[in-house]
Amino acid sequence: MLVRVLRILLGGVWLYAAYSKLKQPWLIFAMAIDAYHLLPEWAVLAVARTLPWIELAIGILLIGGVVLRYTSMASAAILAVFFAAMISAQARGLAIDCGCFGPGDALSRWTMLRDGALLSAAVALAWLSWRQAKQRYHALNGSVAGL
Repeated sequence: MLVRVLRILLGGVWLYAAYSKLKQPWLIFAMAIDAYHLLPEWAVLAVARTLPWIELAIGILLIGGVVLRYTSMASAAILAVFFAAMISAQARGLAIDCGCFGPGDALSRWTMLRDGALLSAAVALAWLSWRQAKQRYHALNGSVAGL
């Protein structure tokens, strides 16, 4: 039950994040990425063009429960990178939009708390989905060994 709640919650967040970026020209998102001062220009452009589509795919896969072990790991890894970038920007005193859900979402304690909670949920989902897969594997091997 908890796995289902977490995957639908996180999947919905990923879908909303993708939608908020895809409805805008990609250069607006590129400016938000560039404001972090972490990537060279070519990487900023590549991330701005591809990340919303990756977010869309992760959202769809999480909600559908498809390859959940790997999708949940990807979700947690990407959120960890986002969170690290936010911590870096906050530590450097940058007054920027976080870029999470389109323009106008200023980097603040609220966005840090929100994204930290999302990262925690993603890590929990990854751990739970791997644990469930391991239990299914052992149950299957135990039933096969008993034949």
